[in-house]
Amino acid sequence: MNKSIEFFDAVDSIWNTKIPEKVIRRAKRSLLDYIAVTCAGAKFQEEKLEKYFEFASPEKGDFKAIGTNKDLALKDAVFLNGLNGHALDFDDGTNSGIIHLGSPIFSLLIPLAQKYEISVDDMLKAAVVGYEASYTMAVSIQPRHKARGYHATGTCGVIGATLAASYMLGFTEEERFNAFSTACLSASGMLKALDEGSELKPYNVAKSALLSLTALQLAKSGFNAPSDPLGGRGYFNMMLGEKDAELKPMLLDGTYAIMKSYTKPYASCRYTHPSVEAAIHLRSQVSYKDVEEITVKTYDLAVSGHEHTEVKGSYSAKMSIPYATAVGLIYGKAGLQEFSKETVKNEEVLNLARKITVFADENLSTIFPDVQAGIVTIKTKNGEYTHRVDFPKGEPENPLTDIEFKERYNDLMEYADVPCENYECVFDKVYEKSSTVKELMKNL
Repeated sequence: MNKSIEFFDAVDSIWNTKIPEKVIRRAKRSLLDYIAVTCAGAKFQEEKLEKYFEFASPEKGDFKAIGTNKDLALKDAVFLNGLNGHALDFDDGTNSGIIHLGSPIFSLLIPLAQKYEISVDDMLKAAVVGYEASYTMAVSIQPRHKARGYHATGTCGVIGATLAASYMLGFTEEERFNAFSTACLSASGMLKALDEGSELKPYNVAKSALLSLTALQLAKSGFNAPSDPLGGRGYFNMMLGEKDAELKPMLLDGTYAIMKSYTKPYASCRYTHPSVEAAIHLRSQVSYKDVEEITVKTYDLAVSGHEHTEVKGSYSAKMSIPYATAVGLIYGKAGLQEFSKETVKNEEVLNLARKITVFADENLSTIFPDVQAGIVTIKTKNGEYTHRVDFPKGEPENPLTDIEFKERYNDLMEYADVPCENYECVFDKVYEKSSTVKELMKNL
């Protein structure tokens, strides 16, 4: 049996196994998280979206582009959902797979579920399978995949989104395999999107969702795809530079991938969160005005591309451990406002960020991804202050409470200017039995 069939059959076994109720409850939270983050993402980049609409003239249609107040053609809604879903880098993910899981999947599933009037619960079952497929592929090829410059949210996300949708839409086994194979052929995503002040990281999610839609359309049209897309000169060769890889088992460590995902309390790259949280803890002991220098020790994968102290804008700030640590110490939080266009120009913040140096620590690197640690040491004329965080807030080991999650949801929706009655209705609809995605989207 080739690895492609092995992987495909393993995904099929997940679909054919009853999903525990606690996993579906977690999926409901993931859906609400995605919707709120995407609404806020559209608000965050509304100036760019206005220019996009003016130039691209997307077709009008029956599908909500979440957060834009526009009904567009299917392909345009899918693409813009992905673009806005990752705009804030606030979407869920896992450290072990080094991947954002929900944004490519829900960006595709929601418009398709609207089209075919699929229930929220049926869509969520498909999403759970998509999370599992994306995560299993990612954890099988990471961290070598990232070291080669690939963004797994794009390269693995397109596979998970495609498989999730193929199950949700009731594709035959042959159609599902051809869709999966086509997704493997089209998978792409460059971490170069993070470099030199680039604002294109969300594009990796947007095009992955759109490529997934195309894979489905080609499979449903009867196009045959390669019988072993992972092997030979296929996916593994492209993503790892070798023709084979050891596939990790589904339900790794006995838990569903969606249960392994984090929910971010801070509006920045997950690699920044241990030091942000440590800085917030330390601000009760030291004033930022007394700081002479700060060192941050963390795992090696978090350092490259995230140690910069010169911030070129909001996107750059979200990727900077020094900047995120500085706002944590100054403001005691690192939410949307702390990464706004105004705040990223604040000289007080920028000056403190320039006093911060980030180092890779061998011990912390060894224990990653089982432990996602950061150690912050602040030196002042009065002495040194140190704090270590192993599991930042939002990890499965340190989850947001129901109250914290609802507050985060409300804050994102308010930032996006969604009326309170609308976002409360969305929240309730997700938990309402037999509600459809089409009914849900009427409130957005």
